[in-house]
Amino acid sequence: MEECFICNKHTGNIQTSGVMIYEDKYVHVGHIDRNGAPNYLGHIMIDLKRHVPTLGDMTLEEAQAFGVIMARVSKAIMECEKAEHIYSLVSGNSVPHLHMHLVPRYPNTPQQYWEPNDVYDWEDAPMGDNSEVVKLCTRIRAYLEKNAYE
Repeated sequence: MEECFICNKHTGNIQTSGVMIYEDKYVHVGHIDRNGAPNYLGHIMIDLKRHVPTLGDMTLEEAQAFGVIMARVSKAIMECEKAEHIYSLVSGNSVPHLHMHLVPRYPNTPQQYWEPNDVYDWEDAPMGDNSEVVKLCTRIRAYLEKNAYE
């Protein structure tokens, strides 16, 4: 899939913000990339490694891996970054390769910014450059390694 952003990311043809948080044969987890613009810290992407457009195209094994890592990363964000809520979003409108956005809501976020896309409009949102994204990714990866599911 030469034209797929996510496939190109997985093959290393495109460099994105942060560092890889988790990867296995089914999924890849990393931080969202905003082309050099500051990132909302903790906005995580879970990508299915195989190129499929929708949730309904996953195999049972892929669905299990996707669901388990979604729960594990959400818990890690809540524990490591003290998020009080995690939004999850799968749309597939702009990139037809299955991926899920996990967007944390942090304490004291005004209610008018309680939607995944609205947090970017919040003046006091926790935004960071790539060095801060790398630190966050490293904390989440360490949490996942230390708190493996049995």
